Amino acid sequence: MISLLHYPNIDPVAIELGPLSVHWYGIMYLLGFAGGYALALHRAKQPGSSWTPEQVSDLVFYVAVGVVAGGRIGYKLFYDFSGLLADPLSLFAVWQGGMSFHGGLLGVALAFVFVAVKFAKSPLEVADFCIPFIPLGLGLGRLGNFIGAELYGRVTTVPWGMVFPGGGALPRHPSQLYQFFLEGVVLFALLWWYSARPRPRAAVTAVFLIGYAVSRFLVEFARQPDAHLGYVAFGWLTMGQLLSLPMLLAGLGLLFWSAQRSV
Repeated sequence: MISLLHYPNIDPVAIELGPLSVHWYGIMYLLGFAGGYALALHRAKQPGSSWTPEQVSDLVFYVAVGVVAGGRIGYKLFYDFSGLLADPLSLFAVWQGGMSFHGGLLGVALAFVFVAVKFAKSPLEVADFCIPFIPLGLGLGRLGNFIGAELYGRVTTVPWGMVFPGGGALPRHPSQLYQFFLEGVVLFALLWWYSARPRPRAAVTAVFLIGYAVSRFLVEFARQPDAHLGYVAFGWLTMGQLLSLPMLLAGLGLLFWSAQRSV
């Protein structure tokens, strides 16, 4: 099999300042937070908004903490628990890589609760306001994965298959780009449009949970399972799919609850 597309071999290190190396993945995180902050400020200035610029600043800060801390803890618990037991201090070795979206989501949920208590708002009100901006960071993060040639897909014969460094000689699905499109572009467009009009409480949050869960579940069929985990059930179910199922159920439950309250 011959890949018709070639991986561009972008240097994952964007800037080197002496012993300090700044990776594109980290820059994508910063761009995601900056873009989310700008969009949140824009929404906060719209008529009828109950948010102040100072509240938005605090919200973005606590969400950033939740993403990083939750993402790291979630990775060690969901994907490398044996490594965590063998070396608990590896939890803090962030330079070795390893972040979990689902762990980051739990960290963000805790941030929503903290902000809600601080500003006397409902946690779902905080979530509905913030969640439309999250796909921006998700999409940029997947671009960072692509630049770093990590989390690539399974071996394929599709004409856009790519040979990734470290992925062997056979072309693979550029699954990072699939996730960039579905979790970033499509989900952002959907949520930005859906949240532009007043919706019942929790409806925006529900649409995000359902949209991400479905997107992630589908892309996992093209994404290479983690080597140390493989398939966790039935010979085809991956950890990413398993963790997406509670998201889907929670989203459907919230959507039903939201619809009942609006009747």
